[in-house]
Amino acid sequence: MQIQSEILAEVIKKRPADSHKGTFGRSVLIGGDHHYGGAIIMAAAACINSGSGLTTVVTDEKNHAPLHARLPEAMVLSFTEEDLLRETLQTADVILIGPGLGLSAQSLSLLTLVLTQQQENQWLIVDGSAITLFAEEHLTLPYPKQTIFTPHQMEWQRLSGLTINQQTLESSQEARDQLGAIIVAKSHRTTIFSDNPPLENPLGTPAMATGGTGDTLAGIITGFLAQFPRNPRTIAAAVYLHSMIADDLAADAYVVLPTHISEELPKYLKRFEN
Repeated sequence: MQIQSEILAEVIKKRPADSHKGTFGRSVLIGGDHHYGGAIIMAAAACINSGSGLTTVVTDEKNHAPLHARLPEAMVLSFTEEDLLRETLQTADVILIGPGLGLSAQSLSLLTLVLTQQQENQWLIVDGSAITLFAEEHLTLPYPKQTIFTPHQMEWQRLSGLTINQQTLESSQEARDQLGAIIVAKSHRTTIFSDNPPLENPLGTPAMATGGTGDTLAGIITGFLAQFPRNPRTIAAAVYLHSMIADDLAADAYVVLPTHISEELPKYLKRFEN
């Protein structure tokens, strides 16, 4: 089944007049080691531009200055501030871990902390290197139904055991059912696997094939789940809008940068508010 454009008006709602920043959710994003700060910055930009009310970024201290220079709207913590991190996690509605996180012992410690701290009312998105760590260390999910993995094909191979050639709709759905989590399987036609029949995104362009596109998608999903109903339909709307913006930009651009997608988000959300 393909995602239809009507899903945007279904999910994106007009903001009530008496709302405040707390109305639109608290997001905590964890990633960006000292090599890959750009990944978490792009994820945070997408999260904020898609409407998250309060966004906190937990990242290597090296990334604090560039993060604040690009995104003064974001709050920031260091990887080493564990007490503050625990307090911040307790107040989160949605947690994203993985963009630029790396595969170090510290990265594994952060992922383990998140998995042990997740509460039953919180949603968790596991992206990028956090997927590889989860698979390699054979970790378990406390709340599978409130967890989303966003793997590209090789990450899905590590997580599911399916080689890329084996990743059919049927086999991927079976692997998803064993995991119990929602899977946003990224490829030229991204597919969402959940308790419902698979949802395929009909949009997307090769102009998106550049570093940071997946980080941006993870940030949009986080921002959507922070403020809209937390279910696969909202995830599908985030996936669809990400590609719709890219397709529109690709009409006049050979390459569509992830940062340009983020910049367009507020205008597109306004277009589809119901």
